[in-house]
Amino acid sequence: MTGTDAARASAAERGTLDKAAGENFPVAPFFLPRAWRDDLMAVYGFARLVDDIGDGDLAPGGADARLLGVDIERAEDRLHLLDAFEADLNRVFSGEPRHPLLRRLQPTVRRCSLTPEPFLGLVAANRQDQLVKRYETYDDLLAYCELSANPVGRLVLGVTGTSTPERIRLSDAICTALQIVEHLQDVAEDLGRDRIYLPAADMKRFHVEEADLATRTAGASVRALVAYEAERARGLLNEGAPLVGSVHGRLKLLLAGFVAGGRAAIRAIAAAEYDVLPGPPKPGKLQLLREVGVTLRGEG
Repeated sequence: MTGTDAARASAAERGTLDKAAGENFPVAPFFLPRAWRDDLMAVYGFARLVDDIGDGDLAPGGADARLLGVDIERAEDRLHLLDAFEADLNRVFSGEPRHPLLRRLQPTVRRCSLTPEPFLGLVAANRQDQLVKRYETYDDLLAYCELSANPVGRLVLGVTGTSTPERIRLSDAICTALQIVEHLQDVAEDLGRDRIYLPAADMKRFHVEEADLATRTAGASVRALVAYEAERARGLLNEGAPLVGSVHGRLKLLLAGFVAGGRAAIRAIAAAEYDVLPGPPKPGKLQLLREVGVTLRGEG
C-alpha cells in the first residue's frame, strides 16, 4: 500500500468511527475498561460502515470501494459493495481482511470468540434495504429488526462476556425498540430514500397515506400513528429493562445508557407532539441523565 493509499484508508476509517458521537446511545463511553472500549468501537466501525454502504452514505471519492477491491465503475452498486464487504468479513474469520475497519475488528473477534452470525445479520439487513422498501405488518418489521438491530446487542454481550439465553432475549427487546425509535425519528429521511418503516397495516388503521408523510408537518393522523408506534417501542424497552439489573459494575451503567437513550428519545418525540416530519426530535443531555437514573433505580 502506498503512502497515499494508507492515508486514504486512515481517513476512511476515522470518518466512519467519528459518527459514533451522533448516535442516540453511548457507543464506547469513557468509564468502560480500555479493552472493552476498543472492542466496542471495532464492532461499531463494522456496523456503521455496513449501514453507510446500504444507505449510500460512504464518503465521496470511492476510497471504501477501492479498499474492498471494488472497481470504481461499480462503486455506486450497493448490492455489489455489500457482496464485497461480506467477502471481506469472511476474511476476518479465515484470512486477512482488506478494509482497515475489518482489520481492526479481527483481534476483537478472536479475543472475544465472536461468531459470524450477528455480523452476517447486519449485512443481510442492508441487503434487504435494497430490495424491500415497505413493511406490511408489525411482525414483518420485527423480523427486519432481528437482522438490523438485535445483532448489535448480542455483540455487546459477546464482547463483555455476559451472554446468556435470557440476556439475549432481553437485549433483543431493547435493540428492537431502539430501532423502532430511530425509524420514528427518521420518517422524513427514510422517505427520501424511498423507504417506509411504518407498517402498512398500521398506516391503514390510522388513515395515513404515503403522501401524508411527505408534508412539512404532521397532521393528526400521522401524529396518532407515531404515538402508537412509540408506545410499542416503550413497551419493548420496559420488557428488556431487567437486563440492566442482571449485570453489575460499569456494564450496568452502559446498558442503562442504551435503555435511557431510547426512553429519552421517546420523550423527545412526545414533547414534539409526535410531529417527526420537520426533523428528528432529539433529547437533551439533562433528559438523558434523568432517564439513566430512573433506569438504574429500576423505576422505568
